[in-house]
Amino acid sequence: MMPFIPVNEPDLSGNEKKYLLECIRTGWISSEGPFVKKFEQAFSQKVSRKYGIAVINGTAALDIAITALGIKKGDEVIMPTFTIISCALAVVRAGAIPVYVDADPMTWNMKVDDLEKNISKKTKAIMIVHIYGLPVDMDKVLRIAKKHGLKVIEDASQMHGATYKGKPCGSFGDVSTFSFYSNKLVTTGEGGMVVTNDPDIAERSVYYRNVCFDRERRYIHEDLGWNYRMTNLQAAVGLAQLERLTEFVKRKHVMGEIYSNNLFKETCIQIPIQETPYAKNIYWAYGVVLTDRVALDAEKMITLLKERGIGSRHFFYPMHLQPALIKHGVLAKGKYPISEMLSQRGLYLPCSITLTKKQIEFICKEVRSILKAYKV
Repeated sequence: MMPFIPVNEPDLSGNEKKYLLECIRTGWISSEGPFVKKFEQAFSQKVSRKYGIAVINGTAALDIAITALGIKKGDEVIMPTFTIISCALAVVRAGAIPVYVDADPMTWNMKVDDLEKNISKKTKAIMIVHIYGLPVDMDKVLRIAKKHGLKVIEDASQMHGATYKGKPCGSFGDVSTFSFYSNKLVTTGEGGMVVTNDPDIAERSVYYRNVCFDRERRYIHEDLGWNYRMTNLQAAVGLAQLERLTEFVKRKHVMGEIYSNNLFKETCIQIPIQETPYAKNIYWAYGVVLTDRVALDAEKMITLLKERGIGSRHFFYPMHLQPALIKHGVLAKGKYPISEMLSQRGLYLPCSITLTKKQIEFICKEVRSILKAYKV
């Protein structure tokens, strides 16, 4: 019997222990430690950015990005409804209004062709979120943003090491954000990063991250900020992870190919597309969508996989259906059938960077067995 296969496990077999011991040996464990600056510089260079501001998680990075751009009450921010709630929370907490766009049925990213019809006089920014391993078509987004004088917030949390037309994801927005949660290719356990080429945005990001301390007299605060500082311990882990990013991306490509080679004949599921005209899939998460040829929804499939010793996870639940946002008075203006379908029939399979070929083939065998049993 194969041991239970979780959705994700990090690979911490590089210099993580060495760098953590250095933190302990030197006593530098807080946000003042040297690994923070090293990590900021190394990561921002990796994504072709001038400035990197390390924070405690990806949600914090979005809060900082929205605030640093000056998004305020009554402003509108166009964003995907098929994403994690952190994206909408950052907008709502600023007093701004999220305007949702449905997902593309093939890439699962925001449907860029629907962007322009959602722009109003109140629109101040477009937030794009690269989903599960494929980037949004950034040329179209940037062209629309320039035409209408809008800022672009790029959430590249799931796209460490991915590229769009050869350029790093995270290098396109006026401000871009990353998460270093434990399931990301570069992890710090919890952590995030704001990156930009704009020195003013960078300065404001540092200011808001650090509780808006006065630059001359530390304990005077002219604005309300957050204590969103990353610790030296987190940054030490992040730096060790970053050293292996190229290796991790190669592993993800191989894993995705093994999954696809084992599942591409299944008519009961939609598997991720391998590439688009502008990017190759890095398979950060290997998602599948159940078709109408099988009498299953994602909830049932996840239960059946768990019974077979396989962890899996639902796709995102759309923002326009989120109870917390609806209670807050954030109501949708349109219909979003693709996002609703993805949330009901989509799930992703184990995506640990440590997965072996044997484990993936076992997972695929069990997936095929379930699909066969429930095929209509």
